[in-house]
Amino acid sequence: MYVRTSELRGDPAMLDEGLRLARDEIFPAVTALEGCAGMSLLFDRQICRAIATTSWRSEEAMRASADVVAPMRERAERTLGATGGSEVHEWEVAVVHHDHPVPDGSWARLTWLSGDPSTADHGVDMFRMVVLPRIQELDGFCSASLMVDRASGRVVATAAFDTLGAIESSRDMAAGMRERVATEIGATVDGVDEMEIAFAHLHVPEMA
Repeated sequence: MYVRTSELRGDPAMLDEGLRLARDEIFPAVTALEGCAGMSLLFDRQICRAIATTSWRSEEAMRASADVVAPMRERAERTLGATGGSEVHEWEVAVVHHDHPVPDGSWARLTWLSGDPSTADHGVDMFRMVVLPRIQELDGFCSASLMVDRASGRVVATAAFDTLGAIESSRDMAAGMRERVATEIGATVDGVDEMEIAFAHLHVPEMA
């Protein structure tokens, strides 16, 4: 499966209206498209940053949807008062593990890394065999995923937790695992974000 992420930044005063638009109008419209499996939305209220992710059953379906979803994205940008447009990226789904459904209002940690594209498979193996067994033992763990861009060598790992407290208590462990993986595969950690989950309905099957 494949996913497309769209990151927007806008006016904090407009965030609630942007979340409503995404939940009530964009979500049903995009998931009705051929080949779309679902959608999730993460946000940081303090800086009005939102990341919408749509899942697709094939790369062809994802690419074919580009022209159709562009006006939806533009409407979201206007609603949020976004400046500079959206940052859009397409990924291959490499690993997914579900412990239990992710409730609305839960939290996620996103870890962005980049490195030599030739190390992508090694990074996937490290996540599956080293990282996943550790994080799934943590209190409040809901699910985890790893998305890869094999052409650029970029990856993004996401771990969802039931509460902000659960994600806070996992920070030290996550930092240690992050350092270990980055060193092992020669990658650079480009960023780490903790964001609230507005809704999570990607419907990507288990791929652990």
